[in-house]
Amino acid sequence: MKLLFWRKPRIPVLVLHGILARRAALNIAAYGPLIDRACAAAKGAHLVLDIESPGGSPVQSDLIARRIRDGAARHNVTVTAVIGEVGASGGYWLACAADRILANPMSIVGSIGVVSGGFGFDQALARLGIARRLRIAGTNKARNDPFSPERPQDAEFTQALLDDLHERFKSWVRDRRGTKLKGDEAALFDGGYMLGARALELGLIDGLGDTATLIRDLGGERARPHPFAPRRRGLLSRLPRMLAEAEAELHAPRLRL
Repeated sequence: MKLLFWRKPRIPVLVLHGILARRAALNIAAYGPLIDRACAAAKGAHLVLDIESPGGSPVQSDLIARRIRDGAARHNVTVTAVIGEVGASGGYWLACAADRILANPMSIVGSIGVVSGGFGFDQALARLGIARRLRIAGTNKARNDPFSPERPQDAEFTQALLDDLHERFKSWVRDRRGTKLKGDEAALFDGGYMLGARALELGLIDGLGDTATLIRDLGGERARPHPFAPRRRGLLSRLPRMLAEAEAELHAPRLRL
């Protein structure tokens, strides 16, 4: 960040808006180069994370957060996250990549948990007189098939995956927030969300604020944001991706933050 007297200071702002998913708006493929450029622009100074995300893929959450930490370490950057309307689940995972987290008193924050869901159609097929014909090689190849009755071992397997991911989420929050966390961990990590004011009391965030005020605090009254965000594409160009996502929802099991 160059502060020349005839120019308004510009503070790099990485815009992290949307659902975290490989084919959605917020993913490492779209954001990797942006993170690198934003950290380079903030070299030796400050980078702001503008977060608006309800969560999504744990993989994309981890990849983006670690890319931010790597860039901050490489360029000696201090990172502050600002949660707007929502920074929950994977959105909060991203916020924890910052050295400091701010939010509005009424922001939705937290939701440190993991969820997986689907539907079972086996009884509906039976009522319609439709026989399910499924052939597999490998005992668990059709695990959690929505057109077959749920097996107890499938439910146990899925719960074990959820618990493992939950432990990884909790470990990340503990590593990043450390002794700032207050209160009973069982309540902090039960998957529930809360308002920003309550998150401040529990140490999930460091203060109350917004991006515009933070920019002025960092660069003075003349300071302006220098946003880093992916170029938004039109609906027609996004349609194939949207259809692919819909098809994947029907056929692939999904764990999400």
